[in-house]
Amino acid sequence: MHRYIPLLLAILLFVVFAWLLQVSAWFAIGLVIVGVCLALGLYDHFQTRHTLWRNFPIIGRIRWIMEALRPFFRAYLVESETEGRPFDHEQRAMVYRRAKDVSSVEPFGSQLDMDRPPYEWLSHSIAARKTEDRDPRVMVGADHCAKPYSASVYNISAMSFGALSGKAIESLNRGAAKGGFYHDTGEGGVSRYHKAGGGDLVWEIGSGYFGCRQKDGSFDAARFADVAQDDQIKMIEIKLSQGAKPGHGGVLPGAKVTEEISEARGVAVGETCVSPPSHSAFSTPLEMIEFIAQLREMSGGKPVGIKFCVGNRWEVLAVCKAAMQTGIAPDFMVVDGAEGGTGAAPVEFQDHIGTPLRQGLVFTRNALVGTGLRDRIKLAASGKQVSAFQIAASMALGADWVNSARGFMFSLGCIQARHCHDNTCPTGITTMDPGRQRGLVVPDKAERVYNFQRNTIHALMEVVGAAGCEHPSQLTPRHIMHRVTEDIAEPGHRAYKLLEPNALLHAPQDTPLGREWEMAQADSFAPAR
Repeated sequence: MHRYIPLLLAILLFVVFAWLLQVSAWFAIGLVIVGVCLALGLYDHFQTRHTLWRNFPIIGRIRWIMEALRPFFRAYLVESETEGRPFDHEQRAMVYRRAKDVSSVEPFGSQLDMDRPPYEWLSHSIAARKTEDRDPRVMVGADHCAKPYSASVYNISAMSFGALSGKAIESLNRGAAKGGFYHDTGEGGVSRYHKAGGGDLVWEIGSGYFGCRQKDGSFDAARFADVAQDDQIKMIEIKLSQGAKPGHGGVLPGAKVTEEISEARGVAVGETCVSPPSHSAFSTPLEMIEFIAQLREMSGGKPVGIKFCVGNRWEVLAVCKAAMQTGIAPDFMVVDGAEGGTGAAPVEFQDHIGTPLRQGLVFTRNALVGTGLRDRIKLAASGKQVSAFQIAASMALGADWVNSARGFMFSLGCIQARHCHDNTCPTGITTMDPGRQRGLVVPDKAERVYNFQRNTIHALMEVVGAAGCEHPSQLTPRHIMHRVTEDIAEPGHRAYKLLEPNALLHAPQDTPLGREWEMAQADSFAPAR
């Protein structure tokens, strides 16, 4: 009977306030408040949808309220500096400070547990250097492109207009323009907001071919050639899969296809557009290599690469075999980690599908080095890379540059509310609601994007100098120490079993990839039996 006490109390108070109303009109306020609670309690008692509300009228809603507030209480009151997920408070605070151009130093020592795996550190040098405060660059497509591109080592990863608001996209691009780094469009096409800032763009083309598609959803070569000639577009990236949901297609409901999205994606206003799980322009490694060559030619000689989250390892090796067989190779590969990303995804895909970034990067590095293709193909890493050490570690283990999506979202003011998918983002970054976008003041946010990238590069160069190097490209796997157990730590080349050049060509059976190498075939993504 005690579970009905709140409801009975509401009835009693309603009667009391109704009687007191004869004494003073001020009791009308209490009568209204109690009346609302009473109505809520009666509704809870007679409704049939929620068991807890039916059994515990009024008080049962406390659980619903606490469930809604739980993420905020946990983030701001319960979690330590290093406990939060996907990004802990220390990481977020570092980005915020660098975006605001204030000091990001920490007092009194590290809060990380250095004695437990998988802790890593960078080996500094007695002959450390004081590096110049400069922006290191990487030349992409220098050997076989008419228009090679000099890329920064830290850039904005793929985020589509529609997933991000117009103001967020424009702020990112204006920041990229000021800082001289690139902005990946995401698979949603090149929107007016990407163009507004004048920053360098990498045009990502997914399986939906948005911005270069025919009415039936297939690839439109003529339209691609027309868009790709834009001088603001510096490189072309074919998205094979993304870390948030590798192997999973997507649907944008027609109700969300506004005039602006229609313009960017090349679909009719109000028309539901589908991104299939795989591409229709090619179905084998050889066909994909030929498609890359076609895009390079139609774009006027701009670098063309592929982006993927590592899945079946023989499929990546099959691409390498196709490149060796034809003599045609992607200009770059971007390895996306399965740690998730800005896109909302089913829990199973976020937690258990695809290879995490570190393992995916090391494998792809081994595939390229082992086949002798590393000198021809640049390698990039994308996934939870927000600090200078994370960038340095990825570059030491094989990456030529690093991309970040959520790091730059934090620089815009993202608070990790995790409402990216329901159009209620409190900071206006991942919502198309004009009222919520009001909080994004483009000039201010563009400056913060610029500051974050500039200060992160400055920190990276300090880390590089501590290792005795002048450029991040001089970092090697031996610079990274990886704690394997509480008592054992090994340098990166041993901890990750890195292959020597051409090892897959000369003695694949002596490498950890020998079996997958036998399974890989240039004319099919299916494994050879």
